[in-house]
Amino acid sequence: MNWTQSDVDSAKRKMSAATVKNPLRVEARTARRVFHKAGEMNKTEAAYAAHLETLKNVGQVSDYRFESIKLKLADKTFYTPDFGVLFPNGNFEFHEVKGFWEEDARVKIKVAAAQFPFKFIAVKKNQGGWKREEF
Repeated sequence: MNWTQSDVDSAKRKMSAATVKNPLRVEARTARRVFHKAGEMNKTEAAYAAHLETLKNVGQVSDYRFESIKLKLADKTFYTPDFGVLFPNGNFEFHEVKGFWEEDARVKIKVAAAQFPFKFIAVKKNQGGWKREEF
């Protein structure tokens, strides 16, 4: 079937601004997953920050910063590690805190580890502390 201009106009009227005003907003309201707000720690990240602060107080960590660096992986593709961690010996690592892994997050950290000369560590809370995975 070929659409005439009258058909197109009729379809536009049916899809009024009230029903299709902002499809992204509708999707956001119905989405089950709550997305991370930049600059705000979730509970797991806050617990890891407390862990890093303890290490800093006993001299095992010189300093750390939350979401302080954004790495460009490709055009319009960026990765912001959760923590940059500086050690007393001058070593520097990026730490990514995860409760569980989404596939895109695992891909991004692997790409970042391949492109940049830093050590990338993923940490996950377990019963005895923090489990580390190096990329």
